[in-house]
Amino acid sequence: MKRLLVLLLACAALLALPGAAIARCPKTSLAEVEAEVMCPQCGIPLELATEAPQAQAERRFIQEQVEACRSKEEIIDALVAEFGPAVLALPGEEGVNLAVYVVPVLAVLLGAAAITVAVRRWRRARPAGVAAAEPEPLSREDAERLEADMRKHGI
Repeated sequence: MKRLLVLLLACAALLALPGAAIARCPKTSLAEVEAEVMCPQCGIPLELATEAPQAQAERRFIQEQVEACRSKEEIIDALVAEFGPAVLALPGEEGVNLAVYVVPVLAVLLGAAAITVAVRRWRRARPAGVAAAEPEPLSREDAERLEADMRKHGI
């Protein structure tokens, strides 16, 4: 009886090992990494590059890294080390590459400032107390046509 209990506990421990290893393994996939890297040979995102030998080599490399339980960041760092910085889909965050992030933000801020200035000038162009001019009265011919149209449509 004691041997049976020890055997069952040993089997349960062996079955739990893969689950524990999976729980410690970062959750990443080939598709997640493909979306963030390029095929340097093709110049397009890796997820779109299908036939190029370089793209296939990158996919094999990524799959090996995923199976080795590497995180997405570790895999991307390894890709840069293996294939060079051309594999990065996004530019770095320093030097001239910083302009890719800064210029759009500045453009939006300048656009908002320009709209604000234009609205303020437009509001100042017409004093607050001045009412709109009275429209000219309709001619007799236009008034009759309007009445006929209103009767026709039941208004």
